[in-house]
Amino acid sequence: MSWWKNSVVYQIYPQSYQDSNHDGMGDLAGIISRLDYLEKLGVDVIWLSPVYQSPLDDNGYDISDYQAINPIYGTMDDMDRLIAEAKKRNIGIVMDLVVNHTSDEHEWFLEAKKDKENPYRDYYIWRDPVDGGPPNDMTSVFSGPAWEFDEASGQYFLHLFSKRQPDLNWENEEMRHKIYDMMNFWLDKGIAGFRMDVIDNIGKVPDEKIVVNGPRLHDYLQEMNKHTFGNYDVMTVGETWSATPENAVLFSHPDRNELAMVFQFEHIGLDEKPGTSKWDLQPLSIVALKKTLTKWQTEIDAASWNSLFWNNHDTPRIVSRWGNDTEFRIESAKMFAILLHMMKGTPYIYQGEEIGMTNRIITDISEARDIETINLFNERLEKGYAAEAIFTSLNAKSRDNARTPMQWDASENAGFTNGEPWIPANPNYPEINVAEALAEQDSIFYAYQKLIALRKENPLMVYGTFTLLLPEHPTVFAYERAYEGETWLIVGNMSADETTLELSQIATKTVISNYDKEYGQLEGIILAPYETFAVKVAH
Repeated sequence: MSWWKNSVVYQIYPQSYQDSNHDGMGDLAGIISRLDYLEKLGVDVIWLSPVYQSPLDDNGYDISDYQAINPIYGTMDDMDRLIAEAKKRNIGIVMDLVVNHTSDEHEWFLEAKKDKENPYRDYYIWRDPVDGGPPNDMTSVFSGPAWEFDEASGQYFLHLFSKRQPDLNWENEEMRHKIYDMMNFWLDKGIAGFRMDVIDNIGKVPDEKIVVNGPRLHDYLQEMNKHTFGNYDVMTVGETWSATPENAVLFSHPDRNELAMVFQFEHIGLDEKPGTSKWDLQPLSIVALKKTLTKWQTEIDAASWNSLFWNNHDTPRIVSRWGNDTEFRIESAKMFAILLHMMKGTPYIYQGEEIGMTNRIITDISEARDIETINLFNERLEKGYAAEAIFTSLNAKSRDNARTPMQWDASENAGFTNGEPWIPANPNYPEINVAEALAEQDSIFYAYQKLIALRKENPLMVYGTFTLLLPEHPTVFAYERAYEGETWLIVGNMSADETTLELSQIATKTVISNYDKEYGQLEGIILAPYETFAVKVAH
């Protein structure tokens, strides 16, 4: 059995987790100091967002040296200690692998810029101007064109993200093998695997404006597997914004020797107006959400594997986004936990999700830190959008929402730092913090802890079939998991209104509930706001 199928992963954004040296930035020593907390929670894996050497143009996703630790986070000795200390607690460390692009301060790019004949020139993607301008109209994810002019050589280089993140040329075999050598450097240190940033971009064909799922993408992934992690007992997960149930099998079927699983994001776009951008909001349709999640539960190949998540470092806090972060914050946070962890796949918890952290509202762009957020604000202001409307979008979707300091206690700066935090803490930290959560027997934390323990004890949660019930109900998400003659029913009222349950099953055992209830005959019961439970049902 693949060990990662019944594992639970916890994502740490190092800059915001715990500061140990009072400089306002989280660091590796800070993470080490919190490992006992994560052991108590019960997670098996830490996915560590990048801690490599970086100028931090994109908060570390712009890497200038893959085999060095950014001094703000500590040293390579600290990294080795984190791997070792986590292992003592049966926790593996999954590194964030960012190999679609590097920083413009990476040694390869500094060499590539020297002249067109430099051996590193072909490690990146260069094109001559067309009619005195960019080679084509490809745009960057972070606003503006995807081509940046290099005056010294008279050519453009490609950057799908910031202009300080030049894209690597994966057609260059020498470059690929240097990447594989770097990956093996980390694997030999005993890490538990890789999360692969925008990995479906590496097969791009810029001349044909193919950005994702290029013709050689899967050749590259199979070659990478063969030369690196395929020789180790580790987990791999690809960030694939283009994934569908049909092509997920290409990434994750074990016979293809590519990845263990992918992140798919179809559900993440459901509160966007179709054909616009993530900033153009529409109310979430619970029916559409159920349909999308069910598709990923039932339509991917049986031998492939799914990942489960509500939040990460690029998305807003789920309790603020689709829950109720005021009156029913605790109930709705537990609702999301139960509905997600009871589905089939490997669950991912984003730091602070387990205590119900919320979005942080800003009213001045000077409070923002994220490059995407700042660019969007300035771009829309220029286009004539009202500042108030832009802030509505930013406060709903900005990546900064996920990046505020972890809220440890009610002391200054939420116990994150004794210095000036690189990004301000959410003002609600005196009420929402780990110390409060650990002291309260019925807290969100203990709901997550119980769900993690249940996964380890119940193969049904890992391997059971999934059947959606009440597909057209506007607020109730109900489904069954079945395995070896046992059936569990999971029901969640995804609204702040009471609703009558229209299911006839009889519960024989309550597995977990966010209202601390025991259930029996289910037909006709009134579900309270956000009431959610999992029960074993009679056949």
